[in-house]
Amino acid sequence: MLIDDLKEKLASAEPDIKTILSYWTNAQFEVRFNELAAITNQENFWQHEQRDTLLKEFHNIKDLFERYNTIISSYKESLELIELFQQDEVQLAGVRDDIHRICRDIAKFKLELLLNKKEDSSNCYLSINAGAGGTESQDWANMLLRMYIRFCERENFHVDVLDFQSGEEAGIKSATLYIKKRNATGLLKAECGVHRLVRISPFDANKRRHTSFAAITILPEVEDTAVEVLEKDLRIDTFRAGGAGGQHVNKTESAIRITHIPSGIVVQCQNERSQGQNKQIALKMLKAKLFDRQEEERRLHTENAVDRKKIEWGSQIRSYVLHPYKMVKDHRTDFESSQPDLVLDGELMDFIETYLVAQAAQPATA
Repeated sequence: MLIDDLKEKLASAEPDIKTILSYWTNAQFEVRFNELAAITNQENFWQHEQRDTLLKEFHNIKDLFERYNTIISSYKESLELIELFQQDEVQLAGVRDDIHRICRDIAKFKLELLLNKKEDSSNCYLSINAGAGGTESQDWANMLLRMYIRFCERENFHVDVLDFQSGEEAGIKSATLYIKKRNATGLLKAECGVHRLVRISPFDANKRRHTSFAAITILPEVEDTAVEVLEKDLRIDTFRAGGAGGQHVNKTESAIRITHIPSGIVVQCQNERSQGQNKQIALKMLKAKLFDRQEEERRLHTENAVDRKKIEWGSQIRSYVLHPYKMVKDHRTDFESSQPDLVLDGELMDFIETYLVAQAAQPATA
C-alpha cells in the first residue's frame, strides 16, 4: 500500500534527521549566528577591520540556518500529512513526490553539514601500511584493502590501485588507492589512523590469539599549482611492477619511484602501462604529501594537530575483535558494531558519520 511505502521512506530518513540534529547542536551554529548578528548590527560595524570576513560568515550561516529550519519543518510536516491522509489514497498520491523530494533533500543537507571543509570535496589517496606483527599484520593490511575497495563499490566511488607491495608469505606490506568522487576526502578522513585486529591466527598451528596492526593514511588530491616541485630535487627510479597487473606491467620496467631529496618523501606508482603515466600519477601523489606536510607544520602547535603514532599497541583508533567475542569499536567515538563481518565487507558509513558528528563538537582552529 502507498501509506506503507511512504512511512517506510520517512523512516529511512530518520537516521539522517538525527545526524543533522546532533551535528547542529554540537556545532553551535545558532550561538554563532546570534553572535554575528549582534556584531553586524552595530552602528560602527562598517569600520570593523574584519568586516568582509564577518559578513561572509554571517550570510553563510544565515543561509545554513534557513535551510536547516526548512529541512526539519518539512520532515515534521510530512509525518503529519501521512497520518492525516492515511485513509485517503488520492491525497497520499498527491504528496508522494514531495515526500520523496524531501527525503533526498535531507540526505543532501546531511552531507553538506558533515563535509564543510574546503578539502572535503576532493578526491583522495588512501595508503595502507602493515605494522608490527609480520605475516599477521600483512594479512590484516590485505583485509583492510578489501574492506576499502568494497566500501568504494558500495558508495559508487571510482577506485584505482596505484601501488601494491605483496607480503613475504601472505597479504601485503603496503598499498595505495586513488579514490575519485566528490566528498571522497571528507568521508574517508575518518579512517586515518591505526587499525587493530584481534583474532585466532590462521597462520598459527597452535590456534593462538594474535593482535595485528595496520595504518591508514588519507591525503586529499591537490591542484598542480598548490606545491612547487623542482626537477633537480627529484630522484626518479624505474623498476618492474609486482603483484596484479598482467603480463605487460610485470615484464617491463614501467613502475616509477620518485624520491623528493630535500624532504626524503618517497612515492611510487605501478598501476599504468607506461612510465610516463606512472610518473605523472606519482608526481601528483608527491605534491599531495608535500602539501600535507606543509599543513601539518602549520598546525603543529594547534590543539587538533595530528599525532602520528607508531603502528603498534595503544595507538589504535579502531579495534576489530573476532575472538573471543565479535565487536568493532571506534576508540575516538565509542561507536560499536557487533557485526565485524559486515564492517569488513565495507559497511563503514555509520562509523564515518559518528566520527564526523563528534568532530563538530571540537573547538574550531584557525
